[in-house]
Amino acid sequence: MKKRRRKKFKTFFVLFMLFCALAMFQNYFQQQSNPHIVKNDPFADVKKYSPLIHDELAKYQLESHTDVLVALMQQESRGKGGDPMQSSESAGWARNTITDPKQSIQVGVKHFQRVLTYGNQKKVDFPTILQAYNMGSGYISFVAQHGGKHSEELAKEFSLLRVKEKPDLYTCGGNKNNFRYPYCYGDFTYSTKVTKNIQLLVESVPVTNSEKTTEGSF
Repeated sequence: MKKRRRKKFKTFFVLFMLFCALAMFQNYFQQQSNPHIVKNDPFADVKKYSPLIHDELAKYQLESHTDVLVALMQQESRGKGGDPMQSSESAGWARNTITDPKQSIQVGVKHFQRVLTYGNQKKVDFPTILQAYNMGSGYISFVAQHGGKHSEELAKEFSLLRVKEKPDLYTCGGNKNNFRYPYCYGDFTYSTKVTKNIQLLVESVPVTNSEKTTEGSF
């Protein structure tokens, strides 16, 4: 009897181990074959807003720029807070006046639409338009007068002009160790960072709207 029990136990144990091994292999191959499975996705919080962003952009026939706006939101807030697009100031209000993410997206998309339209009129490159989301449409005019192509050096020059206009306002919080100092108006690296976010976004899970990816952001 004892030998039979041992045999049954061994058989059960071997079958159990085989089942566990098969389950592990199945899970591994599913992850390899399914591009939508990404561990520790840094864009997880902003991607949940992609349907709202897509629908708001569609009002301006700009839904192909969904991934761009998701990348902008990643740079602005990583999808956190009540104003994830950080669009309060673009509407002329104090920072974080907006506390509703839906309103933040509406105002942020409107701001993007304005700088995109103006940038196209002025025939500047797309990185200039990205930078203008941060620095305002005045940066587009500035770049248009200096060759039409964005660079961090031009962004620094524009920032200094604004700092000289209001030196008591744009101070980097008085922190001379701030990487922006003395270019304390806006972030002169903004366009570079958003462009990098767009690249990383493409490499991670595609932005979807009802399981459909948007294309042709540029």
